[in-house]
Amino acid sequence: MFKFNKDLELPPQLKWKFSHEPELLGWTIRARNYNTFVANCMLLFMAVLNVGAAFIMYSVYAGMSQPWRTLSCVFFYTLMLIVTLSMTHQRMKFAYRVTKSGLEHCEWKDFPEWALTFLKWLAGVTAVFFVFMATIDPSFLLGALIGPGGVGLTYLSMAYSKSYREMHTQYHHYAFKWKEITQLAVVTNREIVDFKYSIIQKGDEHITNGGVNIFCKRKQKEKVAEFIRSFLSPNVPFIKTKADVPQY
Repeated sequence: MFKFNKDLELPPQLKWKFSHEPELLGWTIRARNYNTFVANCMLLFMAVLNVGAAFIMYSVYAGMSQPWRTLSCVFFYTLMLIVTLSMTHQRMKFAYRVTKSGLEHCEWKDFPEWALTFLKWLAGVTAVFFVFMATIDPSFLLGALIGPGGVGLTYLSMAYSKSYREMHTQYHHYAFKWKEITQLAVVTNREIVDFKYSIIQKGDEHITNGGVNIFCKRKQKEKVAEFIRSFLSPNVPFIKTKADVPQY
């Protein structure tokens, strides 16, 4: 019927359950599906730790000329802050699809291979730079060990840590039939449509109840909510509410 701009491609690990049916509505979006207040606190904590590490680095570089000493510490702090930010404020990718049978969505997060490439080249370039500068000032040899060496260790820990890769790689698919949705809500203080569901899992005799946040692009949540509502039973509550949920 109408389709929002799709700027994300569904990864091969995920498949639509109702792919045999025409898509009536679909869109993709990047959003933070976690408590951003906690993430901001973690970033602030790590930023303070990085300041301490930069000051320690500054004292270690006592034999270096003042401009290069300051520049090295600022570079180290900036790099560590960027790495920290990439870990605490990642965005999930979401894809939504509506058909006559129901609503389904995929969410995924790929491991940032670009970050590894960046760190590897950064370690190499900075190592060459520090070695070259050591021909002018021998104190830069210490900088070559601490600066590029630290970047290299960060690269190795990210590239070969299985737990780190698993933490930053996720693929999930969820599908709901219209009869399983028990409440629909428009979140007034966020670009989100929320619905509650009640289902019986395959092989399980117990009813599972839960809720799902549907992340919408700006000024589209009302249209999305009304479109979904048209498929629901008139007995399904449709409300407006506020929620303390993350904004994308």
